[in-house]
Amino acid sequence: MSSFSIAWLDLREPADFSARDKSLVNHALNWLGQKEDPISPDRILVDLGSGTGSTLRALTKLGASNFVWRLVDLDGKLLDEALKRHGKQLLIEDYQADLTVVNELPLTGANIVTASALFDLASREFCDALIARIDSRKTAIYAALNYDGTTQWSPQHPLDEAVLAAFNKDQLRDKGFGPALGPAATAYLKTQLENAGYTVQIAASPWQLHGQQQQLVEALIDGVANAVAHDYGIDQNALDEWKQFRLQHAATGNCTIGHWDLLALPATKS
Repeated sequence: MSSFSIAWLDLREPADFSARDKSLVNHALNWLGQKEDPISPDRILVDLGSGTGSTLRALTKLGASNFVWRLVDLDGKLLDEALKRHGKQLLIEDYQADLTVVNELPLTGANIVTASALFDLASREFCDALIARIDSRKTAIYAALNYDGTTQWSPQHPLDEAVLAAFNKDQLRDKGFGPALGPAATAYLKTQLENAGYTVQIAASPWQLHGQQQQLVEALIDGVANAVAHDYGIDQNALDEWKQFRLQHAATGNCTIGHWDLLALPATKS
């Protein structure tokens, strides 16, 4: 799978944290603490596609403590950054690994597997293989911030619908895992996990962006325009005009981008 820059991950992290459904995080942490023994350092959280540790930071802000944090990413530079930021404060194991080789992911002993903004990039085959592995160990899964295919801009522009339709098609391209699930990711995960006997909860986690996130909004506009510039039948001049309109309103307009968070708990706890 492709990697992301530290600058982009840092830019989106505050919006991600604000968007996360806090009730699902609390439910997950409560579930992890339901054993008679208190949460102890042998409780293992495996974060797939961990980047610089955004999920780690979000969960610790919301009360997670005394875990072994097992961070897994293909990009060694991102893992090094995560260790630089947290290596002295937390128990962290870093694994540089190709996430697509599911049978070799370091899931042994994991109580919960987490991932943020990952599964909409993934394929059905990846999800099926991962579910088979975690189900065999009765491991929980927390999958946050998966894009749901909706975007609302204010002020509106006549090309908004066409750009969104093209962008959603682009989300189905192979992102390194095979053909991506894109906006269907959460629904697919929910069905497959329920079929495996998990209890699944989902909650909306939309980005609510406005002028205070101008830099993020501008990066988003650039990314969307680049993604739909070819192969989707949008006139380039019209797209350029849409992009300029959106950039002109980045400091004063609003944007809502839909995501879903998912928490799946096994019938028998690990």
